[in-house]
Amino acid sequence: MQPPRVLSSADDLLTRAVSQLVTRTGLPVAFGGYESTGTIVVSSVVGNRTQHLTGLGVQAARGLGGKAFVERRPRLTLDYKTSKYITHDYDRAVLGEGISTLFAVPVLVAGVPRGVLYCGSWTSASLGENTAREAMQVASELAVELRVRDEVRRHLAAFPTPSPTGVDASAKERLRAEFAEIRAISAAVDDPALRDRLSALERRLAGLAGDAPVEQTDIRLSPRETDVLACAALGATNAEIGASLSLKEATVKSYLQSAMAKLDASTRHAAVAKARRLGILP
Repeated sequence: MQPPRVLSSADDLLTRAVSQLVTRTGLPVAFGGYESTGTIVVSSVVGNRTQHLTGLGVQAARGLGGKAFVERRPRLTLDYKTSKYITHDYDRAVLGEGISTLFAVPVLVAGVPRGVLYCGSWTSASLGENTAREAMQVASELAVELRVRDEVRRHLAAFPTPSPTGVDASAKERLRAEFAEIRAISAAVDDPALRDRLSALERRLAGLAGDAPVEQTDIRLSPRETDVLACAALGATNAEIGASLSLKEATVKSYLQSAMAKLDASTRHAAVAKARRLGILP
């Protein structure tokens, strides 16, 4: 069984981020790329008037973007042609496009630079605080999506492949542990579209460990109730669940009691067992 195709590729995420830069900053041109073996390769460009930027390779520490990458902070020039603070290695591409104002923002995934996003204009003009904030927010959102994508792929790689006779007990327990971790990752994501994709993945995974047909039900647990029950299924205490999900112990207890009531279960173990029969948990 192949993993569900619910995650956008890194290139798709970059393309979307570059498009959002133009929309959200109001600047006419944006581009960006990921780092590979010390070079940031520009693979997405929006609003360009020439082909000078496409495929541009920027060495780490060189040019405006290279400095932003190694320093792990945004860099700005209001007049690229005359700036004394950049190396001008890439004048042919940047000035060939006619760019004057240029803002470069590193994409930091868990503090590690993975690429650079640029936005700019063809005239020399000051960059407003709101414009800079929007550009940095786009880079931050891209970083979050990349981190989640990395984590989900890592967990998917640990999932057992069901045999014709089903998933064995040890493999099933690993699947359940990975499911609970993905629930925790999803709970930390603010982007609604990404949460929807992760939810689709969770539903698919919840069915992988089932040995019997799933019972039909109208029972609906809230996302937090499912998060807490998934952790409880691994034998975690209320305190351990709270630490994993950044919840108070009393809040964990409340969610557990609510889930048990909905599932008509007198204990957490009975609630977990019924949730598995209903396909809510793997």
